[in-house]
Amino acid sequence: MSNVTVIGAQWGDEGKGKIVDWLASRAEIVVRFQGGHNAGHTLVVGNQTYKLSLLPSGLVRGKMGIIGNGVVIDPEALLGEIDRVRAQGLPVGPETLRIAENATLILPVHGALDRAREAARGDRKIGTTGRGIGPAYEDKVARRAIRMCDLAEPETLDWKLDEILLHHNTLLAGLGGETFTKEHLLGWLLALAPRLLPYMEPVWERLDDARRAGTRVLFEGAQAVMLDVDHGTYPFVTSSNTVAANAATGSGVGPGSVGFVLGIAKAYATRVGAGPFPSELFDETGQMLGQRGHEFGTVTGRPRRCGWFDAVLVRRAVRVGGINGLALTKLDVLDGFEKIRVCVGYKLDGQEVRHLPAAPAAQARIEPIYETMDGWQDSTRGARSWAQLPAQAVKYVKRIEELVEAPVTLLSTSPERDDTILMRDPFES
Repeated sequence: MSNVTVIGAQWGDEGKGKIVDWLASRAEIVVRFQGGHNAGHTLVVGNQTYKLSLLPSGLVRGKMGIIGNGVVIDPEALLGEIDRVRAQGLPVGPETLRIAENATLILPVHGALDRAREAARGDRKIGTTGRGIGPAYEDKVARRAIRMCDLAEPETLDWKLDEILLHHNTLLAGLGGETFTKEHLLGWLLALAPRLLPYMEPVWERLDDARRAGTRVLFEGAQAVMLDVDHGTYPFVTSSNTVAANAATGSGVGPGSVGFVLGIAKAYATRVGAGPFPSELFDETGQMLGQRGHEFGTVTGRPRRCGWFDAVLVRRAVRVGGINGLALTKLDVLDGFEKIRVCVGYKLDGQEVRHLPAAPAAQARIEPIYETMDGWQDSTRGARSWAQLPAQAVKYVKRIEELVEAPVTLLSTSPERDDTILMRDPFES
């Protein structure tokens, strides 16, 4: 069996949706294994644009989609997304989508607490989407979470809500936020249960059957390595582990099932929200990258901060994320630049350092060290082979391979699914 796991190698928004969609033609099952509806994947298929937050991207290819136990699920957001893509003509139902019975649910109380905390931080906001993802993961770790399987047991929901509200209402009252009643949340959950329960199953069993049968599985990550709760730019991170190792834990499979790990990186760099960004550009070049790349968060709509490719961070993502090869996206955005820069090192307080430090104050003082390369004037947009790329664009890709110590196995030259150059099929690796 040759499976593939796709993760982001920067700060998210690298174009994972298109790559997963493209790879899904070679797989039979596509699994989301972490995150919540704070993730956003945009897929362009002909004249249709699908914006997915919880649904596995493989559904657009007609593949079986699985939402694993490592995902936190807002029931209303999920059902709304299903209704939206159905209206676009995409058939999604229990026959094409399965949800882990032990996946944690996001309740309205989680979103309220998330927003109240962020407001209380004042100018120290960390950039949360306010959708309750962090508080839901907290409840999971604290062993008071409501999970998919609890929807089938009203008596379980009753006593679990008592425990949840004892905790969350106390916090909300202290922060000056709205509080919730058990009757409200119980009624909300029981109303949604009939629509959700048909999707539920022990997905680990289905995935183990797939392993035994040699069925190809594609594991789809959300966010990216530099937003990992352990390995990212803490505290400006997401609330889950985004590295490839979590594909096993978040799906219910053994680590040997993760397969080839494909890291997605833009040919430049972007970030949404707060936190360190060593290669960020505040000039016209940064604005130009944002305009050309249409850089707005899929979920939040916030403008993305833009900068040059940071080889130091991507090399770190390769190492801690277990990345075997890179998919480089949006190469066409760099068309026409006379000079292109790549961050190849850092300085901290005047001294060269090998990597981004863990301490937030030190991260904020990092200065980039750049290498400058010639750009190219001919267009790369829509190229589907190496022969169609300008020579300097090829040199740029080769230099990135050297700096990050990983091969570029896929190259994306536009949002269209077929504008992709394949150097090595991850499923055959």
